[in-house]
Parts: sequence; structure tokens; C-alpha cells
Amino acid sequence: MAPTIVVPFSAHTKQKQQEDKQILRKRNEELEKELKKATQRGDKMREELQRLWERLRVAEEAEERLCSQLGELEAEAVHQARFYRAHIMTLMDQLSAAQKLLQAASISISN
Repeated sequence: MAPTIVVPFSAHTKQKQQEDKQILRKRNEELEKELKKATQRGDKMREELQRLWERLRVAEEAEERLCSQLGELEAEAVHQARFYRAHIMTLMDQLSAAQKLLQAASISISN
């Protein structure tokens, strides 16, 4: 028979525990690195979201100003259209009166 080495149970257990501790430490370090990366990504995403939120707010304010300006321009256009219509009606009345005068003048000349 070949000689065998007998390792006491407690020494084998301690060695296994040391290996397990090292594996756990290594895994813990990996998880901490992943957590740090995830936290950094989250921070960057929050910053980006904040920038987008600010851009959205500025865009909404610009939209409100544009809508207000458009409303003012529409009101001014309606006012001008009414003014021009009234002016055209006045010119039409003057033209009609002038035509009547010309017709009356041509009738009185022919008689």
C-alpha cells in the first residue's frame, strides 16, 4: 500500500474557508465596481434628463410667445382687412356717384 497523507479535517476546512472568503471578496469588489458604474450612469442620465427638461421648458415658453404673437398678428390682419374693405366700399360709392354724374352730364348734353 502506498502511503497516504492525512489532512486533518480542521486544516482542510480552514483552507476552504479562506478560498471562499477570497472568492466572496473578489465577487464583492466586482459588484461594487458594477454598482459604481451604474450609479455614474444614473447620475449622467439624471443630468441629461435635467438638461432635456430645461430645453423643454424653454421650448414651451417660446411656443407660448409665438402663439401670443400669432394671435396679435391675426387680430391686426382682421383689423386691416376690415379697414381695407371699408375703404374699398367708399371707393365703390365714389365711383358709382361719378358714373351717375357722367350719365347725367351726357344726358343733359344730348338734349
